[in-house]
Amino acid sequence: MHTILQPEGWAKPIGYANGVAARGQLIFIGGQVGWTGQGQFETDDFVGQVRQTLTNIVAVLTEAGAKPEHITSMTWYFTDKAEYLANLKGIGEAYREVIGRHFPAMAAMQVMALVEDRAKVEIQATAVIPD
Repeated sequence: MHTILQPEGWAKPIGYANGVAARGQLIFIGGQVGWTGQGQFETDDFVGQVRQTLTNIVAVLTEAGAKPEHITSMTWYFTDKAEYLANLKGIGEAYREVIGRHFPAMAAMQVMALVEDRAKVEIQATAVIPD
């Protein structure tokens, strides 16, 4: 559906792609945090917030007639790099549960704070529904 861009001789990334080429309808998903569609946080657990954030992304994709495999890139913002790194296994499990085994181009970074005080993670995504 999309073409993964993997330069010859480069080590294969784990859990993301170096680049993705795609054609079709673009879907831009604003930063989603780990609260419900009604704006309520149900957990302060990092992995729980990641799972809810990914679920929110899928809900927006569904509204556009898209699926998780249409995601071409994601940017992850989190407030605590140590907490992110300490939870990689749980994050991976939540990701595969909600998104599946589809790994788009990704960037991840620690930020000083997010606009929503209880938010531990925010994810912005872009998707392309093929022509």
